[in-house]
Amino acid sequence: MTIEGILFDVDDTLVDTKGAFARALEAVRAEHLPHVPAERDPEILSHWRTDPGGFYSRYTRGEMDHVTQRRHRAALLHETFGAAPVTETSFEAWDALFWGTFERSWTAHDDARAAVDAALAAGLRVGVVTNAATELQERKLKVAGLGDLPVLVGVDTLGFGKPDPRVFAEGARKLGVEPSRTAYVGDEPTVDALAAHEAGLTGVWLDRAGHRRGPGYGGHAGPGAGLSDAAIAGAVPSAPGQPNAAQRAVLQGDPQDPEALRAAGVVVIETLAELPAALGYGSGLA
Repeated sequence: MTIEGILFDVDDTLVDTKGAFARALEAVRAEHLPHVPAERDPEILSHWRTDPGGFYSRYTRGEMDHVTQRRHRAALLHETFGAAPVTETSFEAWDALFWGTFERSWTAHDDARAAVDAALAAGLRVGVVTNAATELQERKLKVAGLGDLPVLVGVDTLGFGKPDPRVFAEGARKLGVEPSRTAYVGDEPTVDALAAHEAGLTGVWLDRAGHRRGPGYGGHAGPGAGLSDAAIAGAVPSAPGQPNAAQRAVLQGDPQDPEALRAAGVVVIETLAELPAALGYGSGLA
């Protein structure tokens, strides 16, 4: 494999979004769910990150706007933890607390800056493809000290997001590198790494310790969350853009099984420091 460019995901790949969500939801719990003990903060965080109602997935498919998906998620969170219903009126104060705390909590992962610099030093082209809005991610990266990274594709670029293969293709096109010579690095095994692999890129799953989402992510209780039913069932292994047998095994089994993902053609790393060695442009970072 000869890699000439790397496309990075933002949230929980370069930026510690899980940590920012944790602080925002702790503030929400203290103010709006006072009957819930602080010991349940990890449950609240898991509920938000797994998005059991699938509202963020609907946003990335262009079916609702960003604020609306957040309001639905807030309402389901309150319902799940026995809090007062979230109304259109009460959501304004709820969201001001949540989103304000979230934005103030943006920080880069410790290995992010070094990974970007190592790729640039090796002569690779680098950019960002994300399932959030371009302007939002540009601000987030700037606050996190990564403002030099161009956001090439956001969910607002094409009107939909990953795992659609056109998103990855557009990212490679704007990067100026053929998809076959482009790597995509993200924290979600199917929506990021496997989908990028199916789109003809080198898909890299960043399996950070403690950052996996729980079962049912995106409103899909079964395996293969984030990919279409057509991509999971009845695919012809040799058809371009369709899962082969190993990829279907991932989708039908545990989508967070590193060995199954490797068998499906995905590169698995645990830190961004492993990226140069994994992609063959260096021996790792100090």
